[in-house]
Amino acid sequence: MQIPAPDAHQCVIGVAIALPSHYAAQVRAVREAAGDPLAEVVPPHITLLPPTAVDVDSLDEVMRHLRNVAAGTQPFDVRIDEVGTFRPVSPVVYLGLRSGAEECDRLQVRVRDRRGPLARSLSFPFHPHVTLAHEVADEGLDTAARKGAELTMDFTVTKLHLYRHLSRSGRSTRQGQGWEVAAAFAFGGSLASGATGVSAEGEAPAAPAAPTTPVVSV
Repeated sequence: MQIPAPDAHQCVIGVAIALPSHYAAQVRAVREAAGDPLAEVVPPHITLLPPTAVDVDSLDEVMRHLRNVAAGTQPFDVRIDEVGTFRPVSPVVYLGLRSGAEECDRLQVRVRDRRGPLARSLSFPFHPHVTLAHEVADEGLDTAARKGAELTMDFTVTKLHLYRHLSRSGRSTRQGQGWEVAAAFAFGGSLASGATGVSAEGEAPAAPAAPTTPVVSV
């Protein structure tokens, strides 16, 4: 996972769909079995915006933008049960989406709207997935693939989450450096939850992604 280095006036954020708690526990168990040190640091999720450095002063604008994105989004169902890998290009094993991938794609395009505060290009084409193991030895990747084949996740996506990275100089959790949920925006426009301090027609397109194989995962 590539975390950008923020300057003194920036923080690192990400936008994602969080997994329901019971599915998140299953993913953590697989990552732990694979020997992945990020098992207890990275909350299981489907990435919509990868780690991005933004000005702290822009967080209010970011939250207004995400609230507007959520307001124009209808709940949709996902089914996650397809084990995949980016090997040999990158040491990653993941669960892919059997259904809901198109909706995730449309959602991430709106998050990265060229006119919004989160406009950015992607290093790799968008590929919605849930990481099961990342940058571990081949034996661990094989373990993740084997155990991941036993998982099936069905749920309705009803909100998106804004995550904030906890740097070593910032607040810490029991796992140390990691991520916290700064806010969750329910589809329909209400602010579902938050932490202190922090119609598709007519939209400008999101910044383009590079036409190459997706190999980066978080």
